[in-house]
Amino acid sequence: MRAIIEPPPEGEPAGPLWRRLAWFAGLAIAGAGATAAVAYALRALLRVG
Repeated sequence: MRAIIEPPPEGEPAGPLWRRLAWFAGLAIAGAGATAAVAYALRALLRVG
């Protein structure tokens, strides 16, 4: 069994399009959420001072 982060071997299909798009959307939403959380935390720290 190959590791998850390795690309598929030559000639093997990459996987269904819907699954790859779901990963992309999930990572994009998680990244935006993490950025928003850090921004609001920094904003709260600046208002305290």
